[in-house]
Amino acid sequence: MKLVHVETLFARGAFAGSAEREQVDTEIRDAISRVVWPPGSDGFTIHPQSGKKRGEGNGVTPIKAACMAALQDVHGWTLEARYKIGTGKGTGPIDALRDVMLRTAGESKFALEWETGNISSSHRSLNKMCLGMIEGRIAGGAIVLPSGSMYPYLTDRVGNYPEIRPYLNYWRDAVTADGVLAIYVVEQDAESYAVPRIPKGTDGRALR
Repeated sequence: MKLVHVETLFARGAFAGSAEREQVDTEIRDAISRVVWPPGSDGFTIHPQSGKKRGEGNGVTPIKAACMAALQDVHGWTLEARYKIGTGKGTGPIDALRDVMLRTAGESKFALEWETGNISSSHRSLNKMCLGMIEGRIAGGAIVLPSGSMYPYLTDRVGNYPEIRPYLNYWRDAVTADGVLAIYVVEQDAESYAVPRIPKGTDGRALR
């Protein structure tokens, strides 16, 4: 799978210019590059069937699972972390969490989510990251979204970059706390009807 764009909404404070942030970025890029389809191939080829109709298109959960496995197994991230952000019961678990060190504040966390829900879920994920930085709970956060070229072949209405893009200035202006907030935009290396559709479930994991 290829990374086609990184949208940095804001980057300020000690973590933003640190070697730790560069290493986090390197690990995310590497994990994305390890997502392949079909299993055992050296790239990510998608079956170009529209996901508009029920039972058609490609699933998103197995794609996420492959990236999460790379973050955990290769780079030591913690998955499905129960890390408190927000009041009451909080905002729920984070897909992947990594320890980072800040020169001024000691240990903190970096949060990553790979969007498998609808566009409302993408908004919640970004809000969670912002709230975590406002509360001083995390040093930064990022979400992974499919590009406009990939989205039509996935489960209909799944979160995607073109639909979140009109709102980016909101998050840029809403947070004045130190931290880093970014969106990693991904898409297929190739398209072919000769490859199977990606299952709509947790099976079908493929790692380079």
